[in-house]
Amino acid sequence: MRVFAQALDLVDDPARVDEYLRHHRAVWPEVTEGLRAIGVRGMRIWRGGTRLFMLVETDDGFDPARYQDYARDPRAQEWDALMRGFQRPAPFAKDGEWWSPLEEVFDLAWFPPSAAATTARHGAQTT
Repeated sequence: MRVFAQALDLVDDPARVDEYLRHHRAVWPEVTEGLRAIGVRGMRIWRGGTRLFMLVETDDGFDPARYQDYARDPRAQEWDALMRGFQRPAPFAKDGEWWSPLEEVFDLAWFPPSAAATTARHGAQTT
């Protein structure tokens, strides 16, 4: 599995933000089916103010350059156009980027537990 993190902003209008959230409680099946068809296995979006953070989990063979292939269905294209009316690129986006890729800076898995920490966690003495 591969994992991608991306960010963008919502327009700074509370009524539009509420509308965006309502849409995401009832995503059209053509969108979810299209995402699964291109190898997306999980997708979650969080919001802090107007900033959105999206975590995408994909098959190992997923090609991020082909992400827009999910919108082959006209209804998925309609969804994409509708959502863009609520969104704007983050201030750090490069020219032409919509959802901007984020750099991974920490993963707990990079630091396997030490023997002392493992022993202490299980209630045994380390000395």
